[in-house]
Amino acid sequence: MDQNELERQYSPSQWSHRMTADDVIKAHVAFVKEGTQRACNVAKTMLDVPYGKGDGEKMDIYLPTTGPSQGIPLVVYIHGGYWQFFSKEESGFIAVPLVQKGVAVAAVDYDIAPKGNMDLMVSQVRRSIVSIVQQYSHISGVYLCGHSAGAHLAAMVLCTDWSQHGITPQIKGAFLVSGIYDLLPILSTYVNEPLKMTEEVALRNSPSRLVPELKRSSSACHIVVAVGQHDSPEFWKQSDNFFKALKSSGLKVTFEDVPNKDHFDIIEQLVDEDYHLTQLLLKMIKEN
Repeated sequence: MDQNELERQYSPSQWSHRMTADDVIKAHVAFVKEGTQRACNVAKTMLDVPYGKGDGEKMDIYLPTTGPSQGIPLVVYIHGGYWQFFSKEESGFIAVPLVQKGVAVAAVDYDIAPKGNMDLMVSQVRRSIVSIVQQYSHISGVYLCGHSAGAHLAAMVLCTDWSQHGITPQIKGAFLVSGIYDLLPILSTYVNEPLKMTEEVALRNSPSRLVPELKRSSSACHIVVAVGQHDSPEFWKQSDNFFKALKSSGLKVTFEDVPNKDHFDIIEQLVDEDYHLTQLLLKMIKEN
């Protein structure tokens, strides 16, 4: 495809069926901020918990206000924003229905571009998981949830060689929502301008090219690859190709093509307990 079409395919806001590109981004920012404030009101919070020494290496933890203090499942949420926008400050919204079901949520920060590069961001989210497992031994299991760029980073966590970290987290499930799993197509797009990825960097950070590593590290993990009906065809293809690669490797993976959802409301609706993906996540946790 030509350069203009490539740019359009990797511009999620261009594909919303609900509103204009500018309006859908503004609405999304407002929604996740308001949802995170709601989470602060319904959960017991531990804010700015460090997982490393860097300024950006912090997470916000949302805990149930009632129920047992031992054996709590934890969902680690990794935000999107094309590796260059958003932070944990707008990432607590998925805790709204989860804490009321006895599930804790950790919203992880990482150094977005241009301060952070791809290798650093991947290293940070991996170290955040190590820190969580080391600090909170009463967790009954870790579940990852990532959106867009966050789905890419969550997939990279699944590809981790944990022997280098001296600990093997018990990651029982992963929800990868509207993600990018092969970074090569975005090298020549506007997305890469702040990232400055080379082909070498893109290759070593593309989960679709690391499926053998993922199988070695995460064979017991149930992976859900989800994409919206109104995501772009290229985003849809990325999810479908990654799902097929995981399935053909014998991994436990399911594909969710979510009807009537675009790149933004597919994740926003996780504030709703009755939403299909929320129900799937709660079911996965319950069955484990």
